[in-house]
Amino acid sequence: MTVLDEPPTAPTARGPRRPDRRRTELAGFLKACRARVAPEDVGLPPGLRRRTPGLRREEVAQLAGVGVTWYTWLEQGRPINASEQVLTAVARALRLDATEREHLFRLAGVSARPQAQPDPSILDPSTQLILDALMPLPAAVSNTRFDVLAFNPGYEALFAASRARAGDWQFNSIWCTVTAPPCCNPFLNRADALPQMVAVLRSAYGKHVGEPAWEKHVQELAARSGEFRELWARQEVAPPRTSLRVFRHPVVGVLRVNASYLTIPGVPETYVVVYTPEGPEDRERIERLAALPAGGWTNDCDHLG
Repeated sequence: MTVLDEPPTAPTARGPRRPDRRRTELAGFLKACRARVAPEDVGLPPGLRRRTPGLRREEVAQLAGVGVTWYTWLEQGRPINASEQVLTAVARALRLDATEREHLFRLAGVSARPQAQPDPSILDPSTQLILDALMPLPAAVSNTRFDVLAFNPGYEALFAASRARAGDWQFNSIWCTVTAPPCCNPFLNRADALPQMVAVLRSAYGKHVGEPAWEKHVQELAARSGEFRELWARQEVAPPRTSLRVFRHPVVGVLRVNASYLTIPGVPETYVVVYTPEGPEDRERIERLAALPAGGWTNDCDHLG
């Protein structure tokens, strides 16, 4: 770990340098974060004669494993250099959450490596209420790895006949698309849909190169599907965007829907996908889909849904 302690730039003949507003914000942010962390929160004795609440600067430096002078200058907003590694240690010492950590890095002018993908436990309970309120429209919450974190009954009914039951594998829409046998693959326009999905995955992968969970996910997809290997090798990248999906369902038939993606504030790399009908017949079939009992039907090939 290398920390460059650089003194403030001396005033020039033209007058003092104008203060860097971002560093002023950084100084205020660090002071506020330090003030709200009690010593006992981080395993330190409360001590006596604390004139201000929270941790002392030397305690933050000790917890982060950096020099007291360096941390003091950082909190004073002086023009010093800070690495991602050091700022991560400071964020950990100050018990910052993901949003606060990102804010710290932004104010310090450092590009932070994204955190690991969120899991269902981070979703607010109101998220499921919102998904259910969208019925009969199929809707779900997914991350950029295409793990499905939450869904409503309409979404479950649409895909129940094309994926294994809970416990067989994680519900991941790319995984299901490339591994479901042709007899019960729900995508009719997968030749159009799958390249876009893989391009979105490739774009997100760029933020997570080297992370074990991502590397394993890509390797397993490539091992199971030659089609995925070919698409992955194209090196195409794209953001999630509204696009037409054509599905077939063993009970209600063919549905033409538009997949729209909505971001979730405070939950990075996660979005709500909502399927809206392309035409009146598709709306009627979506309503029939929503009225189906949970699972239990079969495909024409007699594979259990």
